[in-house]
Amino acid sequence: MQKHKMKSNLPIPLLFLSLLFSFSWAALGLTHQQQHHSFLQCLNRHFGNANSISTVIYTQTNSSFSSVLEFSLRNARFSTPNTLKPLVIVTPSHVSHIQATINCSRTHGLQIRIRSGGHDYEGLSYVSQVPFVIIDLINLRSIDVDAENKTAWIQAGATIGELYYRIAEKSSTLAFPAGVCPTVGVGGHFSGGGYGMLMRKYGLAADQIIDAQLVDVNGKLLDKNSMGEDLFWAIRGGGAASFGVVVAWKVKLVPVPSTLTVFTVNRTLEENGTMLVHKWQSIAPKIHEDLYIRLFLRAVNSSQQEGKRTIQASFVSLYLGRADELIDLMQESFPELGLVKEDCIEMSWIQSIMYFPSDIPEDAPLEILLNRTGSAGIFKGKSDYVTQTIPETALEGLWQRFYEDETESLEILFSPYGGNMDDIPETETPYSHRAGNLFNIHYVVGWSEEDASESQRYINFMRRLYRYMEPYVSKSPRRAYMNYRDLDLGTNNIGPYTSYKQASKWGLPYFDKNFNRLIHVKTLVDPTNFFRYQQSIPSLSRG
Repeated sequence: MQKHKMKSNLPIPLLFLSLLFSFSWAALGLTHQQQHHSFLQCLNRHFGNANSISTVIYTQTNSSFSSVLEFSLRNARFSTPNTLKPLVIVTPSHVSHIQATINCSRTHGLQIRIRSGGHDYEGLSYVSQVPFVIIDLINLRSIDVDAENKTAWIQAGATIGELYYRIAEKSSTLAFPAGVCPTVGVGGHFSGGGYGMLMRKYGLAADQIIDAQLVDVNGKLLDKNSMGEDLFWAIRGGGAASFGVVVAWKVKLVPVPSTLTVFTVNRTLEENGTMLVHKWQSIAPKIHEDLYIRLFLRAVNSSQQEGKRTIQASFVSLYLGRADELIDLMQESFPELGLVKEDCIEMSWIQSIMYFPSDIPEDAPLEILLNRTGSAGIFKGKSDYVTQTIPETALEGLWQRFYEDETESLEILFSPYGGNMDDIPETETPYSHRAGNLFNIHYVVGWSEEDASESQRYINFMRRLYRYMEPYVSKSPRRAYMNYRDLDLGTNNIGPYTSYKQASKWGLPYFDKNFNRLIHVKTLVDPTNFFRYQQSIPSLSRG
């Protein structure tokens, strides 16, 4: 990413003031202009030198502003002319830049959004309804892997693809249990839970965090010991952006065999797809924890009836062992799928990381995991947890939804639980979706036109689909995964205080009984609710 060097004979504070007068905030009036001017003067005092500030701070009149904003923007629903843009983007290269931004934002009444990878579904790391500043952690992404002690320090701006690559540089038998999309940033992914293909064996990314560095509301840099047990608990699954700015995570790495086995088996409705999906629900969460079988559902052209559409179920698996062992296990536990040796591919763990993402070409080099460039789609996502198997009749009703006009890019993903996820207490971290869950459902639909009415049509479809599934998923509350943010569940107001009733509409689905403890921690560490956004943990303090 090219940095823009500002050239001017004006002193730095006056230069920024002159930029702001030509900036879209000019209509706000003198008071707000003075507020923003004072904010930038504050940053200038803290940063200390012109070279530092000019390569770290981007205002809307900076020629690189749009490219910096859009580089990590992954949902184009929030890249429209009507979307409020940040006053300033800060791309810190040092902890002191984060501390200065927090202190100056507090002093001058600006909200902060914190971005690591930009994959949040509702754009909450780069969207606001009031004047705001983005702290984009893209320049804080160093990774230090200690293979001997099986640990790693990872700065929060790194991606999980970068992490996987650096682990593989040091060891072929160490891994980390996180997601499959390599451009996801570790800052948000870890702090919201972070699940992936090793989940049934080792739990979530958040379950492996053993230390962290966080800048709090007062601008202090804290580690596990100085932040205390409650705050360290809260940021490992409760969404760290509600509590401060995570600078780095220390994690445990996990052992994997030198040879793993993967397979992808596709079956359509004409190939007993409904029966297999129904059967999968009771097998995948109970099978040996070394085996993880995900299920992707999508509409495809029928190979048996020209011009007709059908549903394809793709069974995508990772097994921590050899193909012969996997065949025996599948013949014993899931013979109906008909897995044969030819379906199986033996490979290393890092090769499996390259295998699962659909957008990585087969012949791509490992270095593609270091590529942070990603396209911004237009989509709406939702999630559910399932505690009882969905009957075949309900699945047949679900298939009908795939034939509606808005479903060309609809995909539904079933991710199995069980294994080690059943053994970790639901209060161990804020992520409460443990024993009793058979699988998680991820719904996502995309479209191509950036048009408000077109977007609403697809969002309405997703809401209808979600209503259809209500009888077949978890209840009281109907649960959801925090990393699949869904503002349909509810939002906070944008002021400093939010009522419990208002926040609980979305908080209980994400965290269930852990929500109350999260509010308690928030009230202790951020009583004025400085770190807030539409679905942040609220402080209930009035002091």
